[in-house]
Amino acid sequence: MTYVIAEPCIDIKDKSCIDVCPVDCIHETDQMLVIDPDECIDCGACEPECPVEAIFPEDALPEKWAPFTKVNAAIVNGGGAAAVNELLAAYLSNGNGGG
Repeated sequence: MTYVIAEPCIDIKDKSCIDVCPVDCIHETDQMLVIDPDECIDCGACEPECPVEAIFPEDALPEKWAPFTKVNAAIVNGGGAAAVNELLAAYLSNGNGGG
């Protein structure tokens, strides 16, 4: 299991989670922060630090935000920040967004 940053982080990017992550697995992209699932050690330190409650254990991610598992994984599996930005743009262009 890994942690996933979901829709509430879009255009917020508070970065409190980055400060507490012991393995530096949280990365900034144009519109949001994402967690590298290969680097995440599942410690959960980031979850309570998020002021917009955007961070979830993967197995507790609300269904409406399921696409964010792939969005986060794209940082390592799909071409870095550019791939994250592309997936996020597609998500938003499909009428998603707004919680």
